[in-house]
Amino acid sequence: MKQGIHPKWYPAAPVVVDGEQVMTIGSTQPEVRVEIWSGTHPFYTGTQRLLDTEGQVDRFMKRLQRRQQIQDELQKEQEAAQPINLAVEEMNLGTRANKALKGAEITTVNDVHALLEQGDDAVLAISGIGQKTLIDIKKFLRGEGLIK
Repeated sequence: MKQGIHPKWYPAAPVVVDGEQVMTIGSTQPEVRVEIWSGTHPFYTGTQRLLDTEGQVDRFMKRLQRRQQIQDELQKEQEAAQPINLAVEEMNLGTRANKALKGAEITTVNDVHALLEQGDDAVLAISGIGQKTLIDIKKFLRGEGLIK
């Protein structure tokens, strides 16, 4: 036999089950740890032994909950990114128009859209909003596909 190519042989390697040595065997490992052996296997003993599956179920449920949380967060981000839910400042109307809309308690694009559905005069009735701002509002809403 060639020297140095074979693993070390342990003629009296203990077999350990649940921290208890149950037998010794010859092995290439100094100690063999097993969960089930013939002394605990239900086929040989005739008794039922429950394995730790609760930990597996708990881990699975945690993964499932985390996945649901991630999906909920993504859905919230997508809803917030929709143009109808954007703040008025995102329309880039200018400082004066933004202040005028905030003064009229119009804070989102949805509020502006609802006001515009009442007619152009409803938007122009807000102090500080003129024709140019109305045109810019309509241009933004058309660009986002909210009006035709």
